[in-house]
Parts: sequence; C-alpha cells; structure tokens
Amino acid sequence: MLKLARWSTTHRLYIAIGWVILLIGVNVIAQSSGGASYSNNFSLPHSDAQHASDLLQHSFPAQAGDRDTIVLKVSSGSVSDPAVKTRVNAMFAAVARLPHVSDVVSPYSTRSAGKAISANGRIAFATVVFDQKANTLPKSAAEKVVDTAQAARRSGLQVELGGQAIELTQQEGFGLSTAIGLMAAIVVLLITFGSLVAMGLPIVTALLGLGTGLGLIALFTHVVDTPNFSSELAAMIGLGVGIDYALFIVTRFREAYATPGPTFGNVRESVVQAMDTAGRAVLFAGCTVVIALLGMMLLGVSFLYGVAISASIGVLLVMLGSLTLLPALLTIAGKRLVRPGRRARRRGAHATDARHGRTWLRWSRFVQSHSWTVALAAAVVLLLIAAPATAMRLGSSDASNDPVNFTTYKAYELLAEGFGKGFNGPLQVVAQLPGPTSPTREAVKQGVLRVPSPEGKAAIEQLRTAMTGVSDVAAVTPAKYNPAGGVATISVYPTSSPQAYATTQLVSRLRAEVIPPVASSTGMHVYVGGVTAGSVDFANLLAKKLPVFIGVVVLLSALLLLIVFRSVVIPLQAAVMNLLSIGASLGVIVVVFQWGWLDGLLGVRGGPIESFIPVMLFAIVFGLSMDYEVFLVSRIHEQWSRHGEARRAVGEGLALTGRVITAAAAIMICVFLSFMLGENRVIKEFGLSLSSAVFLDAVIVRCLLLPAVLDLLGKRTWALPGRLDRLLPRLSIEGATTRLTPAEEADFAAFSGAQQHVQVGRGTGG
Repeated sequence: MLKLARWSTTHRLYIAIGWVILLIGVNVIAQSSGGASYSNNFSLPHSDAQHASDLLQHSFPAQAGDRDTIVLKVSSGSVSDPAVKTRVNAMFAAVARLPHVSDVVSPYSTRSAGKAISANGRIAFATVVFDQKANTLPKSAAEKVVDTAQAARRSGLQVELGGQAIELTQQEGFGLSTAIGLMAAIVVLLITFGSLVAMGLPIVTALLGLGTGLGLIALFTHVVDTPNFSSELAAMIGLGVGIDYALFIVTRFREAYATPGPTFGNVRESVVQAMDTAGRAVLFAGCTVVIALLGMMLLGVSFLYGVAISASIGVLLVMLGSLTLLPALLTIAGKRLVRPGRRARRRGAHATDARHGRTWLRWSRFVQSHSWTVALAAAVVLLLIAAPATAMRLGSSDASNDPVNFTTYKAYELLAEGFGKGFNGPLQVVAQLPGPTSPTREAVKQGVLRVPSPEGKAAIEQLRTAMTGVSDVAAVTPAKYNPAGGVATISVYPTSSPQAYATTQLVSRLRAEVIPPVASSTGMHVYVGGVTAGSVDFANLLAKKLPVFIGVVVLLSALLLLIVFRSVVIPLQAAVMNLLSIGASLGVIVVVFQWGWLDGLLGVRGGPIESFIPVMLFAIVFGLSMDYEVFLVSRIHEQWSRHGEARRAVGEGLALTGRVITAAAAIMICVFLSFMLGENRVIKEFGLSLSSAVFLDAVIVRCLLLPAVLDLLGKRTWALPGRLDRLLPRLSIEGATTRLTPAEEADFAAFSGAQQHVQVGRGTGG
C-alpha cells in the first residue's frame, strides 16, 4: 500500500486526468454499443416451469412467448355492442400486425370459449402472445403494443394492459433518488468536516468511480444476462460505499496532518500515512464486499449472475478510486482540507476533534461500566426486531403492488373485478402426449399439422377434468395443440391472486397430487409452467440454497478476519453480530412489505418478499457490516498492540472511530433511504432493508453490543493458539501506528487509570 500511495501522490495530476478520460471513454463506448441491454432471465434448470418452457420452445414456439393481456371496460352497455366491438377488433388487428406479436386472442373469438367476457358484459380481455419471453423481448415491441392498444381509448371505453412484457415499459429511472441521496450525503459530510473542500473530495471520488462503473456495467449487459434493476442497485451500493471509503481516508489524513510527529504539517506524508492505515482497511473491506457479492454465483441461478457482477463492478471501481484518485486529490488540495477557521485557530486546530473524541470516550465509559446490561439489552432488541423474519414468505409480487397510476395496476384491478384475481396469473400446464416423435422444428414452422390421436385427446380431457375439480381452480381453458399434435397447453386460472399463498399451495397440489395419477395412467409428461409457477420454483430453489450460501460467505469472511486480527473471538463475534443485524433488517421488511403495516405512510401494500431479496441482502449487508467491523476493530487492535491493555484499547478504538463510523452510516442510510422515493417495489425493498441494516449495525452493534462484548472478554479477545498462529499467513491492514495528540493521551490515560504516558507510536513507516 505504501508503494501505491507514494506513486499516486507523485503522479497526482496524471491520475486525476486519467480518471476523467477513463470515465468519458468508457461511457462513450457504452453508448456507441447501444447502451445497456437488460434481460430478466429466470432460467431455472431442472425445474418444472423450465421443463414446460423448454418443451414449448422446441415443439410449440407459437405458445412459448410471453402472454400479456389487453383489458377493456365500458362505462355503460356491453363490450359486445357493435360500436365497441368494431373499434376494439380494429385495434386487435393492428396489434397483431406489430413486430414480435405472434397472436392476439380476441375475447370475441371461439378460442376464448366465452371465458374472456365478464358475467355483466362490461369487462373483457384479449391475450397478446409475443414470439419471445419478456426477458428477451425488445422493450420497444411492448411499447408499440401499449401505444396501439391505448389509442383505442375513448370516452366510456377504458383500455389497460398487463403482463410481464408490459411491466418492462413501466420502469422508471433512478436519477431523482440518486440526486436526493447525494444531496443528503453532502449535508452529512459538511456537518462532519465543516469544509467544502473536505466534503467535495469524497463526493468527486465516488462519482468518478461510480460513473465509470455504470459505464462498464452497460457494456457488461451485452455479455451476460443482467436484470433491469442492476444499475440502480450498483448505484445505490457504489455511491454509499464510495463516499464512506473516501470519508475514512480523509478523516485519517486530517488526523495524521494535525498530529505531532513525522507527518505533522506535511501533506504528502499525511496522505501516505492515511493510505497506509485507512487505505489498507478500505482495500480489505472493499474486497470483502466484492467477495460476498460474487458469492451469489455459488447459488447456480443465472438470474443473479448479472446482479452480483454489476454490484461488484460498482464497489470495485469506487474502491479503486479511493485508493488511487483520492490520494492524488488529497495531495493537490490537502492544505485546504486542514486549514482552520478563525474560531478554530483561537482554540487550536485539533480542539474540535479532541472534543468529539472525549464524547465518545464518555460513551465507552458508560458502555463498559454496564457491559452485561448493555450486551443483553442490545441482543434482545435485535432478536425482537428480527422475530418477524421467521414469518417471511418468499415469492414474486404481482401487479396489485404497482403504483396506482400504472396501466398494469389498472389492468390487474379490472381483471380482478370482472373475473377474479386468479385471471391475473394463469398457470400454463404443458402436456406431451405419448406416441410418435414430433416433426422437426422446420416442419413445424412450415405448418405441418398432425391431428392428435383419439387416445391423446382423451388423455388431455381426463387431465382437464382432474384439474377442474380442484377447489382453488376458477376455470380451465380448452387445450391448444401444436401443429405436430404431440404437445398441448392448458391455461388454469386460480381463484386467488398470483402472489397469494393459496396460489403457491395450488401449484404444489397440482404437481404432487392431481397431475401424477393422470400422467401415470396415460403415459403423458405434464409440467406446470408460466410466470406464476416459475416464481414458485424460483422461491423454492433459493430457499434451499440460501443456507449453503450463508455458510460459505460467513466461513470465508471469518477466515480473513482470523488471518488479519490473529484472534479467534473477532471472526466469531463478527459472524454472529452480522447475522443479527441482517436478521433484524429482514424483520423490518417483513413488517413493512409483507404485512403492510406502513401502507399509508410509505405507499407499500402487503405482499410476498421478492425471492432474491434475502440472498442479495445477506451478500450486500454482510459485506457492508464487515466495513464497520474492520474500521472499528482495526483501531482497537492497533491500540491493543501499542500498550496491551484490552479494556483501554476498546475505549480508545471507539473514541477514534465513533464519529467517523456514525457519519459513514448516516451517509449510507441517507443514500439507501432515498431509493424508497421511487416506485419500483424491488428497489424500495432494497432501500429499506439496507438502510435499516446499516442503522442497526452502526448504532446497536458497533456502539453498544460490540464494545460491551469485547469489554467482557478482555484479553481473551486477542487470544490465538500458538500452533494456529504459526500456521496462518500474516496480513496487516493497520500499517504504521499514528501518534496521539496530547489531549488524547491525557484523556486515554485518565480513562484507563494508567500512571504513565501513552506510548508514542512509531510514526510513518517509510
């Protein structure tokens, strides 16, 4: 780190210019390649829904694409009135001619079997079949369908659209949320540093790193399927950690510059000292976050690959900016960061920092004088907040949770009003009939038609009858056969909404109880697919793999902490406390997003927690929690290494880092909470869960639970068996030890009851 710091400070101007060129160049290349190309690919190998999709893609491509709906409602009369019928039929014909639309099933068609017009005749729906799944369909194709359909609106005729492809046209940008989060971060930095220049450097560093990262993510989307919310998530995490990393380094620089010794009044040496201490911690913490994020790839779910790599790119670029660009900027503008104002000059440049250090010392005295009480109370609070997480239900929220002004929400409400909530998420049952093999795909494209055998038709009717008799099934449509006559599809409409637990149970019951006897007796292969069933499979898959993922990330992080701090206690407490804060944040989102307790305040209606939220939350929060763990424990360990007094080291470490950690947490919380202002439910879940996790970790864990536990353990905190000590490689993230100011020496000496001066550190390691 010393070599990198000295190189960055020596070539400061070239590095600053290089980052600007890199930012512009990457984004120009990204735009020239067509911008970002997102794809919500929910490929789930070996799942029932995936088998259904693969079978349709191979044998019945006309039914393999996304199926969306155009919903009509007349204010008076009937949708079958001649004037209405003429108008909407012309619209259906126009939609059918649009690119990527393979079929439009009109409510007036015999194929609808009278099931697409409500009992009162005022609501009807048409089915739009695209030639691709929503995740691969161009957004422009769905937008043309929306525009063409809504052009048929008139007074007394409402036209709304719903479905997965239509949902993609309703996505909003995240510029406003990012801007609000950035402004909040600026305010916190101004309060922390009291200097425009000191505030500006972390912001500039984070924006240059994040801007370059977003450009790389846009290029990356052309290589790997990347969900459409990946850039928002990367921006959320990258902005937060980027400002935090720069904050830690700038704080350490100001401390080194104002501390008597080799770095006193020397900008370049103070920058080098900051990078050799806080810079090492930033490198370790950033790598830990990246490792935790990339750990999601162990789940084997391709949908999460793009998310994991995108977020990792965001974190990696802001970390690199903090380690190269920031020291260059600090060397250029260093003296302006530490120039005291008139009042500060009268009181002494370091008076404010000393006062804050004494405040945190008093706090640590309180915690350490009530260690058992504080530790137990903090643990109980976290467990109580985490308790709702035991009732968490994973799934995919449906359009009933969309903003009320979205056409997808209006279409959902119209379908629920006219036919029941289950018509918003039909199950697609796909059956492969026994008999001769199907013709080639080329023959299917040429329209080769083979009539199903009487036995095959009888088997399909037996299947339809069995599913119709299930209590939670509202309707079962007639079967549609592929041109080869060997594959049939049946739409099954539940009585409950797509996100309802009853629908999940229905999918399980069809697969486990209803379909197997019919398939066994007829020789058919039957799969339950469609968007709703795919969501059930996705939730089940992640629920099974989550424990393994948690275990791998926790063990790897514990091993890194064991090597760095040469302590058995530190990795154990880090794992337990991080899991407590993550569990508590899950409890918060269950209360808000699943139970809907704050609907009136936050505009969030109750529904299942998105299946991938716990996985991604664990990866992100575990990594972020390790940031604060490293910054706090490294200072405690640094003080322990200086004088060997465990209790005193806890107080000194908390005093030296308490202010900056709370400021960093405040920035994170502001950035994450700003994403609650958007309308995307997934991003809102991330925003609330991440902000609550950071708040709980910074306030309850770092300020209460951790210092109390370390105080109780005393010297045992740093115990390590000799044999293990000899086996482990040595990795230092503390660099050279800095001096303490005379005020800090007096405070710490008084606090610990020591009769002698605090040992002076070694200064800058050159």
